[in-house]
Amino acid sequence: MKRKSVYVIGAGPAGLAAARELAGEDRFELFVLESDDKVGGISRTETYRGYYFDIGGHRFFTKNREIDGIWRNALGSDFLTVQRKSKIYYNRRFFHYPLRFWDTFRKLGPCESFLVCTSYVRAILFPSRTEETFEDWTINRFGRRLYQLFFKSYTEKVWGVSCREIRSDWAAQRIKGLSFISAAMHAIFRNNKAKSLIDEFFYPRLGPGMMWERFREEIGAAGGSVAMGCRVVALHHSQGAIGEITYQNGEELVRVPCDQVISSMPLDNLIAALDPPPPPRVAAAARKISYRAFIIVVLIIERRDLFPDQWLYIHAPEVLVGRIQNFKNWSPSMVPDGRMTSLGMEYFCSEGDEIWNSPDEDLIGRAVREIELLGIAGAHEVRDSTVIRQPKAYPVYDEHYREHLAELKTYLGWFTNLQTVGRNGMHRYNNMDHSMLTGIKAAGNLRGENHDIWETHDADGYLEEDRGDSVRRRLPGPLAVIQRRPVLSAAALILLVLCLW
Repeated sequence: MKRKSVYVIGAGPAGLAAARELAGEDRFELFVLESDDKVGGISRTETYRGYYFDIGGHRFFTKNREIDGIWRNALGSDFLTVQRKSKIYYNRRFFHYPLRFWDTFRKLGPCESFLVCTSYVRAILFPSRTEETFEDWTINRFGRRLYQLFFKSYTEKVWGVSCREIRSDWAAQRIKGLSFISAAMHAIFRNNKAKSLIDEFFYPRLGPGMMWERFREEIGAAGGSVAMGCRVVALHHSQGAIGEITYQNGEELVRVPCDQVISSMPLDNLIAALDPPPPPRVAAAARKISYRAFIIVVLIIERRDLFPDQWLYIHAPEVLVGRIQNFKNWSPSMVPDGRMTSLGMEYFCSEGDEIWNSPDEDLIGRAVREIELLGIAGAHEVRDSTVIRQPKAYPVYDEHYREHLAELKTYLGWFTNLQTVGRNGMHRYNNMDHSMLTGIKAAGNLRGENHDIWETHDADGYLEEDRGDSVRRRLPGPLAVIQRRPVLSAAALILLVLCLW
């Protein structure tokens, strides 16, 4: 029986998960094509003079048993349990995140705490009847005051636009199960039901790239091929099927026949690579979906300990840095010299803008000035530095992305042997476990299963009950009384705050 050639485009979590599922099956001849020199995509691990760091800090956490088992079996004792420590920097103070009751209210003060609670009361009594934007969604769940304190500044740094321009879909997907009440319950009782509030996660000893390198080894051992530095430039199709792929390997262009394709490459690149080209309306839709880019400036600082957290969210408009990673606190093995600390200063930008085009020395100078302005370290303590740029890090949920994405989904649905998976392959802000699950289901389809990849939701089951079409939330158990008697409940909450203070 002739083996079917399967080409997986992209060696990120989704592509590697698909390839790992198919590797070793006699009926498939498996090839993975990756344009970079490292596996893992945006969740890869970079190295610089013995220092390990990842592109954004990637927690491993899932409630999906299959994904959890894959991770544990892959790394064994190298899969570390890490106690989460993170803070929000606001108004020259560091607030524990997830929030802690006494810490938050002590640092906000009684007046601000009272305003936060009364703002939440107003959101309960007079919610916005539409939830089209991130601002609408967040204010309905937290009140305007808390939104302005702990959401607005950081979110606008990440996306580079007003929160009024970001769709509510992003909030519903990324702030799963989180509300004023769930945050308050966690702050008081340490309830971590919402994924955003987890206190513990797993992390590979040498960063997430360690996981994806293990996947690469397993695929190779089972007879699959993972080719690095191979950029797909064309997918040749006829009568609704991809028949051949052309990829660039160094200076050489290679054209190969294929039977099945699983693609995790960005949708705009995928559409641009189709030969013959798609209809003009499809090509236009692909050009209009957008992405946010990412720059990490790594500073090597001569100090054993700077702060105990893995990362800090910087809600301060006076600095451009959005988040700061302390890689030593993810895993001590990430730093080769215990006397030193490596920080990742994260800057969110768009390809071609002023930040993206800044020379490395200017970005390093900015990072050094800002770390000093924030009071974390002095410029005289910085011993070395490097810069990594990551294009297409985050798919943007702008005002028109739904219609553009719908156009692309409809067109790609006509192909009989092409599946798209992963964050950029679906233009969906997936976590690693979700991306892996899309790849696993795509592999299942090649075995005769019937999965709609576009309807694959989060691997861990964290889903908002409302999708932007309702402002009333159903709260579990005794918390439902807040909806039934909002005035009495809100008054009791304010009284509790004042009494505890």
